[in-house]
Amino acid sequence: MITAIAPGKIILSGEHAVVCGQPALAIAVDRYARASVISHNTPATVIFDLLNLKHHKDTTVKALRRLKSRLSQDYHLFLRGERGIKDVLKLPHELSHFALSNFLERFNRFSDGGIHLKTESTIPMGCGMGSSAAMILALKFALANHFKEDIDKEHLFQLALEAENLQHGYSSGLDLRVSLQGGALEYHQGQFNKLTIPEWPLYSVNTGSPDSSTGECVMHTQKLFEATDLAAEIGAVTRAVKTALEQNNFNDFQIALRTNHQLLVALGVVPAAVQKFIRHLESHGLAAKICGAGSIRGNKAGIVLIASKDDPTPFCLGFDYTVERVIGDTHGLRLG
Repeated sequence: MITAIAPGKIILSGEHAVVCGQPALAIAVDRYARASVISHNTPATVIFDLLNLKHHKDTTVKALRRLKSRLSQDYHLFLRGERGIKDVLKLPHELSHFALSNFLERFNRFSDGGIHLKTESTIPMGCGMGSSAAMILALKFALANHFKEDIDKEHLFQLALEAENLQHGYSSGLDLRVSLQGGALEYHQGQFNKLTIPEWPLYSVNTGSPDSSTGECVMHTQKLFEATDLAAEIGAVTRAVKTALEQNNFNDFQIALRTNHQLLVALGVVPAAVQKFIRHLESHGLAAKICGAGSIRGNKAGIVLIASKDDPTPFCLGFDYTVERVIGDTHGLRLG
């Protein structure tokens, strides 16, 4: 059995605007996607055990090829504006099916013996922590090692990006890069630079899985970016966050985080209930912001990052959220 693990991530600054060429800052965190590949004796068949999705299925290589063809066609229709991104992946397990089929096709492994694929994750799904990116990387890295394919990290990134695009429409690659490399990264127009993980404590709460998808939020914000200067303003605050990190200045970091939050509110991706929660934290001297795509409807926005020198749990008691300490992962994708 070959097992690979990949960490989730939290964005410190730059959500949405990164797709417009602005910088983004993110850290890999101690939540992991895990994929294991085991051989079995029936040729050209695959057994899926996707534990978090409660998806258990035996299928054939022929069926995987048909699914991959259908998903590829639907994605091209999305690129032509003839289909919404939510209409590409109709069921959550199809992402893993596509990632596997794409790998087998790329390396001409369709005729090899059967495999049993098992996945599980401690990364909250659909909450802005890069769960899909981490799972795609873990799956492909486990497959590469199982089949003894010598793939460098850049090739692995490009393979994973093809699958990630089906989930998000136009993936910036940020989630993949952070999970692949580990640590803290500045990501800008396809290039990344390593940063020091913040020395001060960071905390998070999960407000719940958003009612709108990342792809829907991205399409929504693109229209606002075209009509406003919000992308450039988010880029400026991201550079302020980076300076605060480099100077280890916690006060400036909090100020920049509050500004970032207001810009995300202006983008329309912070639900009213989450705005109320963050206003409550700010009234007690804390700073907070959503850490992913957010949501354009409903009351949930995924993960909220809290910058506080002390445990913020006492300030969250009136809300139905659980506070967790954020611990960075410095290793990234690896066998485990």
